[in-house]
Amino acid sequence: MRRKTVVRTGLSALLLVGTWATAGLAPASAAAPDSASTSMSASAPASAAKKAPASAGLLTAMQKEFGLTKSEAVARLAAEKTATAIETKAERAAGAAYGGSWFSAADNSLTVALTDGKKAAAVRATGATVKLVKHSERALDATMKRIDALSAPAGVSSWRVDPKTNRVVVNVLASERGDKAVEGFVAKAEKAGPVTVVETTQAPTTFAAGTVGGDPYYTGNVRCSIGFSVHGGFVTAGHCGPRGQSVRGWDNSAIGNFQGSSFPGNDYAWVNVANGWWTVPVVLGWGTVSDQLVRGSNEAPIGASICRSGSTTRWHCGNVLGKNETVNYAQGAVHQMTKTSVCAEGGDSGGSFISGDQAQGVTSGGWGNCSGGGETWYQPINEILSTYGLTLHTA
Repeated sequence: MRRKTVVRTGLSALLLVGTWATAGLAPASAAAPDSASTSMSASAPASAAKKAPASAGLLTAMQKEFGLTKSEAVARLAAEKTATAIETKAERAAGAAYGGSWFSAADNSLTVALTDGKKAAAVRATGATVKLVKHSERALDATMKRIDALSAPAGVSSWRVDPKTNRVVVNVLASERGDKAVEGFVAKAEKAGPVTVVETTQAPTTFAAGTVGGDPYYTGNVRCSIGFSVHGGFVTAGHCGPRGQSVRGWDNSAIGNFQGSSFPGNDYAWVNVANGWWTVPVVLGWGTVSDQLVRGSNEAPIGASICRSGSTTRWHCGNVLGKNETVNYAQGAVHQMTKTSVCAEGGDSGGSFISGDQAQGVTSGGWGNCSGGGETWYQPINEILSTYGLTLHTA
């Protein structure tokens, strides 16, 4: 495929390849383009690909986001990489007794929940700490499925498996706690299995916004952010467009079409690449950090640091707060999402969440903003790849 020779101004210049993954902050669809500028040619990816994931920029960002020293940031990245490897081995050692796991930044440790003390020695041998619990992950997942089958009213914001408490946590809006529909849902949820109800003041929404200029990619009058490059295209959020929807790049030229899209229920999609556009295994750092190489998609544990890059709010970092959470948007519930403490705003939808050099998922939605803070959910990348039979483009 011939390469599209173009020059673009702006910090988002690297998005000119159309299939680049915009790292992290991109939960919803459209947002206004940025006019700040320097020029960069389409050959920029080659130099970006030589950057190491733990760049000086990334370490600086972690120091700012988490209040760490440089040596502490280096140690945390190393510990999280180790924990990610341990998690896979520990789950295998635990077998049916596995109850989930989480990373603690306080002591850089991975804790694994177990329902059978006889498995403790084998799990500890992988390098993990063990906590004995009553319910296995399989049992909690079964509870989630039973709750997912219920019709949730607007006053119920989300529900997820929480390995730390060994229960399914159902979040309801405090202002709607006494609503009959909410009470009815909670009563049915509590019959489904081990459930804890938590009151919250915020309801999640997708991050859509109207277009103002030529940034990341457009579908009609909506702008979204590119997620991760795959062979033949890129992945993004499903709420950004239906199957068959045409996609335009930052320069308003045709990129391709949505080849698959699912929303609600899921929130993922993929777009093919044509018309001279091509794919690159890079997530934009937007000048805050060096552009990050994508080397794989090993799933980071709960508690690990994670960053995102989107076309509106660019690069921000936070922590993984929970997994397997169902988020109840106004358009309908979306299942098996991962919750983070990272902020996002309109136009960030579909963008990349990345941990170190490992792709994690595409931004879906959340609450709050990057001025006052908030929380954002993403759809895990490996589910998207599996669903559509795609292969992640890696360095």
